Amino acid sequence: MKKGRVTLLLIFVLLVVAGAAYTLNHLYEKEQAPQARFGVETPRIADIIKKSVSSGTIGPRKEILIKPQISGIVDELFVEAGDTVMAGAVLARVRVVPDMAALASAQSRVERSRISLENSRRDFERQEALLASGVVSEQDFQQSETSYLQAQEEKLAAEDNLRIVKEGAASRAGEASNTMITSTVEGMVLDVPVEVGNQVIQANTFNEGTTISSVADMTDLIFRGQIDESEIENLRVGIPLILSIGAMPGKKFDAVLEYISPKGVPDNGAVQFEIRAAVTLGEGDFIRAGFSANADVVLDQRKQVLAVSEALVQYEGPKPFVEVQIGSQQFERRDVELGLSDGLTVEVLSGVSIEDSLKRWNQPIFD
Repeated sequence: MKKGRVTLLLIFVLLVVAGAAYTLNHLYEKEQAPQARFGVETPRIADIIKKSVSSGTIGPRKEILIKPQISGIVDELFVEAGDTVMAGAVLARVRVVPDMAALASAQSRVERSRISLENSRRDFERQEALLASGVVSEQDFQQSETSYLQAQEEKLAAEDNLRIVKEGAASRAGEASNTMITSTVEGMVLDVPVEVGNQVIQANTFNEGTTISSVADMTDLIFRGQIDESEIENLRVGIPLILSIGAMPGKKFDAVLEYISPKGVPDNGAVQFEIRAAVTLGEGDFIRAGFSANADVVLDQRKQVLAVSEALVQYEGPKPFVEVQIGSQQFERRDVELGLSDGLTVEVLSGVSIEDSLKRWNQPIFD
């Protein structure tokens, strides 16, 4: 019994000795480990820009869709995408496919007008002869002459109507022809969605019509994007934007915000508002319609102010402070008042000067 107690006592003593040895060794190694030192960084004068990013596309302010005034088949195309056209330039020619009922009615009208004209002509010649003999009065002759002239005009109108039904143009219309599709504006042809032989229809009450081509002024471009509701109150019409286009790396374009939607649209749990900005193009610049772009929306900015890196600032609750070097690896705490921040750099309103060296507290250096 006594022997068992002695054994337990020896085991306990050995455990205590082993623990003490481990503790002493750990403390020794900790004393021998290299001490951390910290680098310093000085405040600087900088521009601070607080901005938000809006994704969208760039396109012409107005894209005009050219549609035919008659239905038919595309007989010839005179332009292709990328061509520059003037207002009134011919884009395509459409061959009319006449409606059989309308064609039959027009032909019937021509025949009836021919019969009426022939009858009026004979009556006119008879009245003219009677007038020469003194049998009829001048008034009766004038009525006959008027009827004859009206019959001539009706014949011409019936023939024009027949030609319009068959060919889309009237013989007395000069150069005006519904079959020649012309541009209504000056600009660049962006798209020609039809081919020769395609059937097209004119716009009417029940159909918007077939688009022959789209034309736009590519010198008047606009950025259309979306911005989150949390930042909408910081925007105002007239503030500058900086556009970055993925297809044109390294190049920036200036823009001016000119529209903020009064109504938001839910999108993936957040409410987005549409914005539009006029793009400023430099000499020789050309941006293709539909390019995706990111707009840096300048929400606030400070020019040439005292600033430090956000990484140098520490917080005790809501109160910010930095550690200022007062000697070799010796630092003292100093409370600071901060201003505008862009997430990487923050404006310092008070607490430090440009000559101070601030501790990089989160970047220890071990030799």
